[in-house]
Amino acid sequence: MRNRPLRLDNSTLFQGRWDWPRLMVCHIIAIVLLTSWLWHPTRTPWDQLDRQIFHYLNAPLATSSTWAHLWAFGSMRLADMGVGLVMVGFLIKGNWLFARDQVRTALYAFLSVLFLLLVIRIGLFAQWVKWMHWQHAGPSLVLDGAVRLSELFPDWEKFSHIKDSSKNSFPGDHASVLLLWAMFLSPFAKLWQRVLIWLLTAIFLLPRLVAGAHWGTDIFIGGVFLSLIAFSWGFYTPFAARSTRLLERLFTPVFHCLQKIPGLNRISLISGR
Repeated sequence: MRNRPLRLDNSTLFQGRWDWPRLMVCHIIAIVLLTSWLWHPTRTPWDQLDRQIFHYLNAPLATSSTWAHLWAFGSMRLADMGVGLVMVGFLIKGNWLFARDQVRTALYAFLSVLFLLLVIRIGLFAQWVKWMHWQHAGPSLVLDGAVRLSELFPDWEKFSHIKDSSKNSFPGDHASVLLLWAMFLSPFAKLWQRVLIWLLTAIFLLPRLVAGAHWGTDIFIGGVFLSLIAFSWGFYTPFAARSTRLLERLFTPVFHCLQKIPGLNRISLISGR
């Protein structure tokens, strides 16, 4: 990773060529992680870690009202919307991670790589998981003594769904998006910005673990596997560069219209400068 922002030319933030060494390294890491979860001698430590993480995070919900309220709110769909706004904010705030004239390109690129992640997840990996019988329920539906936030806060559950269980918890889709976001931003961030990005990612990942919707390995194996594959194909191939150019051509007329609206033309994403 680099401490200085990546600047390859004036028109794009992303390389338009194949970087085979980095592409292969990302795939090797992803495959080694997945293999460590599938191979019996190393699967046992992963299963033990899963249970330890869940009990450490979930058990205090029964004894600490503050802990329960905090993670009940964090597990609500409304909180997910807030997380999404934070993620977009990091992408489109001019002169922070990206220059004002680059935020639109950055957003296009992230949306392109996110689309790639969804294609891999839904079109390929889902079938692979089904064929190999890797799917499982989350810990709140499996382990005895699990504390369910939806049962602690039934009134909150009526207002906004609390994500505290899953019958199909592998891989962690929520986690894969967050991890992809952090990976995407890291090459352009200074050291302190990178620390902040990954700290926020860890915090945003915690609600699913505390509530028992996901095992740790749903995130550390499934989420990392998917995000690494999508990140590598987005960054170390021409995919992101070509996608941003395509989206720029498609949406430039829309932004030209928006620029005519008073006030909007002061926003970097709209003005393009």
